[in-house]
Amino acid sequence: MAKKSKRGSGPRPGSNRAERVAARKARQEAALAAPPRPFAGLAAECDLVALRAFVASATADLTLAGAPADGRSIVLGTVLPGAVPGIVRETDGAPQAFVATQTDPEPADVTAALASAITWATTAEVGSDYAPVDDPAPLTELLVADATLDITVHNDFGWWLHPGAAVPPEVGQMLQRANDTILPTARLKNDSGIGAPWWVDAGDRAHLRWVRPEDEDDLMSALARVHEAGNLTLGEGSRFAGSFRTHGLLVPVFDLDAEKHPDEWTEALNTFDAQLVEALADTAELTPAQRRSRDGIRGRQVTLR
Repeated sequence: MAKKSKRGSGPRPGSNRAERVAARKARQEAALAAPPRPFAGLAAECDLVALRAFVASATADLTLAGAPADGRSIVLGTVLPGAVPGIVRETDGAPQAFVATQTDPEPADVTAALASAITWATTAEVGSDYAPVDDPAPLTELLVADATLDITVHNDFGWWLHPGAAVPPEVGQMLQRANDTILPTARLKNDSGIGAPWWVDAGDRAHLRWVRPEDEDDLMSALARVHEAGNLTLGEGSRFAGSFRTHGLLVPVFDLDAEKHPDEWTEALNTFDAQLVEALADTAELTPAQRRSRDGIRGRQVTLR
């Protein structure tokens, strides 16, 4: 009887070859995986995360590394009609392109999806359907990396329409349904310019969601130092609620008195900001009390609503 062939049976578990094969497979999977921080390397990273994760209706002109040949503007929006990645329309006799941070379906690779939309938007004809671009250049090459975003927050989705355009009844109904989902939102300003603090009114209470760029462990330690000193607060009418992670960044969250206007939190925001910057610069070992504070903060994870 002929010997049974071992061809195709693969390396034996525990063999050196099996370890090499497993390591090569792991490297290949890592290379194909979406980056954990899709907007890393961009000065606007924190705002881009906010516009993708929880801001309902906002726009900002993008600063491209290479201007489109026809001089069209590329506008970043949170979501477009039909949740498509991009549209091109005619505005004042010239093409104007819009690309979205929030799309349906959700892309597996947020970085590549936005880069594809921007690349398509630079040359697509007015009224054409979106078509994905294979292997677009990285976002850090398409955009001016050190450019920030001048964001306009809208209380409706009227910016979807051509200025002065007649609105058919069915479009008006769709627009109204979309408008009804919007929560009052404002981008706050902090003196240090670090991160992106956003105020959102959820109804019975408001929230400050502060997207931060620091390494999570460093930020947790800094928050623990501030907490142990009794300063993890924005003052009367506020409460530290916890934090959540999104797109590779940590977002501390404060519950706020919804009766106050967002601008009324500016002074307290900057006081806390200065304390946090000082705590981030402290490289000493955490004290036992500070470590207990860090453990407690780590255990307070919140869910977006």
